[in-house]
Amino acid sequence: MRDYYEILGVSRDADTEAVKKAYRKLALKYHPDRNNGSKEAEELFKEATEAYEVLRDPEKRARYDRYGHAGVKGAAAGAGAGGFDFADALEIFMRDFGGFGFGDLFGAGARRSGRANRRGQDIRVRLPLTLREVAEGTSKKLRVEVLEPCSACAGTGSEDGAAPVVCSTCGGTGEVRRIQRSLLGQMVSVTPCPACGGEGQRVERLCRACAGRGLAPTSRTVSVDVPAGVSTGDYITLRGQGNAGVRGGPPGDILVVLEVEEDARFIREGADLVTDLPITFSQAALGAELEIPAIVGRVRVRVPPGTQSGTLLRLKGRGLPHLRGGGKGDLIVRVVVWTPTELTVEQEALFRKLAEIETAAPDAAEEGGGRGFWSKVREAFSA
Repeated sequence: MRDYYEILGVSRDADTEAVKKAYRKLALKYHPDRNNGSKEAEELFKEATEAYEVLRDPEKRARYDRYGHAGVKGAAAGAGAGGFDFADALEIFMRDFGGFGFGDLFGAGARRSGRANRRGQDIRVRLPLTLREVAEGTSKKLRVEVLEPCSACAGTGSEDGAAPVVCSTCGGTGEVRRIQRSLLGQMVSVTPCPACGGEGQRVERLCRACAGRGLAPTSRTVSVDVPAGVSTGDYITLRGQGNAGVRGGPPGDILVVLEVEEDARFIREGADLVTDLPITFSQAALGAELEIPAIVGRVRVRVPPGTQSGTLLRLKGRGLPHLRGGGKGDLIVRVVVWTPTELTVEQEALFRKLAEIETAAPDAAEEGGGRGFWSKVREAFSA
């Protein structure tokens, strides 16, 4: 993951205003509405927004300066369990810049000339996936509630199909200006016209089916192709499949946010997987070749003689695919020596005999017993 200061192109002592200015420049450059749905631009937009959300906040920035990315993991955008995603990035941008001339910068200055933004709203849906679907990739069909042009008025909002007329309240500008006098002089406030909603025109006879909105709710089935190796918080954009625009405006998008369900057999670490393998005393002492479940099918693993409980065995390439290619991760097998809770008379006799002749166990410190399981896992991942 790149350094947040490097992403925004600011120095480490840059003030909040410099951070905001640098982010705004990058966000306008890479915003999806300016890049024809480029996946690369979306990733850069998300990356810049994540960096901005950390560096603009003094507390998060202090943790980042001290601990790096580990200090703010999951903190960007106040991200939830799914982590920081593209939808979060859009919300942050609109939160901080949506009310400060953002529309004009994107060619939507029509608000000042009497036309509101007619693009349809985006729809955000969540798609649950199993770990096996992540391993293989999958295609899904989703039932989505969307707004389509009203069939009764063909999306015009007019009962008889008549063309809209110029709004008499704002004179077609789409804006209402109010002048207030104070001790400091005159103050002019400009707001969207309440009579026409900022469109600058009105329908005289409203369609009874849609109450003049020109839109009607309907249910639609969409197909989603999910590549192998995705993670919770990744998203897929279905361009132009969201809500229809007002009176012929372009449709919005559908943002499919992915949620990978937990699998009781595995712990996921990126493309690597960790699983437990219970074995008996005799298998640990003598060694064994065993079959264990993998994400798809089963694999065989060799347990060497003298294996200790907590030993980690690595099966190369048996993990999950890397999302952007480059092969697969590994399956890390944690060996757990199972202790029976009930013994038969014969088993107890054998264990008592073994106790008389077995070698004493070494001290934990000599065997590195003070290290926790996850420290061993980290070592295995870095191997």
